Amino acid sequence: MTNYVINRRQLVCVASFLAFPGKEEALIEALGALIPDTRREVGCIRYELNQSRDEPRRITFIEKFVDVEAFDSHCAKDAIQHYFHQQMPELVESFKVETYHEIIV
Repeated sequence: MTNYVINRRQLVCVASFLAFPGKEEALIEALGALIPDTRREVGCIRYELNQSRDEPRRITFIEKFVDVEAFDSHCAKDAIQHYFHQQMPELVESFKVETYHEIIV
């Protein structure tokens, strides 16, 4: 393997949501509404929404922040809290949020 570096400063988050049947569009709309403000947050590097080709009910954010503090600040925002506590229960069958460090090769 070539030389590599693990970037322990930046934080990558993969947040994947499985919509209830028939709720895909509503989930995309709810998550899409978070994008403009999040992309303007100090410390946000990447914030993109994706839909699985194999399972269209699976909607996934790929996120990257300059550090864990920026990510924690993002998670504490009113809009994010509102999504998780008010909107998500109506739209999402299951979800998984994982955080990573990028490996640079």
